[in-house]
Amino acid sequence: MFSSKKLLRILSNITYFLLLILIIIFAFLSAVALLSQAVRHAPNRNLNGNINALVIGVSYAVVLGISLLFCLNRRLAVRLRLQRISKAYTIIRRGDVPHPVHEYMTQEYMRTCLISYESLPTDVFHPGWGRPGKQYLVFDATQIRLCISPGTKYEGIRFRRALLDTIQVIDTLAHEVIPAHPSLKPHARMLHHFRFILPLLTTDDPEFTPLHYYDSAIQLARNSSTEPTEEEFTLGMQAADEIVKSLNDCRLEALESSITDFEGSTAES
Repeated sequence: MFSSKKLLRILSNITYFLLLILIIIFAFLSAVALLSQAVRHAPNRNLNGNINALVIGVSYAVVLGISLLFCLNRRLAVRLRLQRISKAYTIIRRGDVPHPVHEYMTQEYMRTCLISYESLPTDVFHPGWGRPGKQYLVFDATQIRLCISPGTKYEGIRFRRALLDTIQVIDTLAHEVIPAHPSLKPHARMLHHFRFILPLLTTDDPEFTPLHYYDSAIQLARNSSTEPTEEEFTLGMQAADEIVKSLNDCRLEALESSITDFEGSTAES
C-alpha cells in the first residue's frame, strides 16, 4: 500500500504534468487562432508578406525563449547552490538555524542513535573467540545510562590464532637455550620438533608433560574443522606458559653459570 506522503507526491507530479500539457495545448491553439485571423484579414489571404502573422510568430517565439531562459536559470541556480554546500562534515550550531529546527534535528539525531544502538546484536557468541561483555541501556526518569557487563578474560581473542602464535615464541626461546636446536618446519609436530627440550620441562607425570598437552592443542588448532573451545584454548595456553617458564628458567641458569665462569676465569688470571 502507498503511504500518504508517497500518494501525495504522485498526485502532485501528475497534476504538474497535466497543467503543463494543458498550457502547451492552449498556447498552440491560441497561436493557430491568431494566425488564422491574421490570414483572414490580410488582403492577399495568405501568410506570404503578412506583417501581422510575422508579429504573432515573433511574439510567440520570444515568449518561448523567455520561458526556456527562466527554466534554465532556475536549474542553474539550484545546481550552483548545491555545489556551494560543503561536502565535508560540519557542525551545525544553534545560531546557524532557527531554534525549532535545531531542536528538531537534535531530537531526530538522538532518536536515530538509540535506534541504531538497539539494533546492534547482543549476547552474540562466535565459536573460536573469547566471549565479549554485554552492553545494555537503562532508562531512568531523567537520563539514559549505558551499562556494560564484563566478558571473559579472553574477550576479543581468537583462540586458533593465539595458539599458533605461541609456536614462534617457544621456538625462539628453545634456540636461545639450545643453539643447535633444529629449525622449525611448517607442519612439524610440536612433540617431535621440541623433543630436545623435553628433559628440561619440570613435571610430576613424565608420561604427560606440558609438551604433550601443547602438542594436542596445536594439532587441534591446525587440523580441526571446528574452532577450538575455551577449555581447549585454556589448556593449550597453560601448557605453553609452563614451557616458556621452564625455558626461561634454563636460560637464566645458563646466564648465571656463564657469569660465574667468567668471574672465576677473571680472578684466576
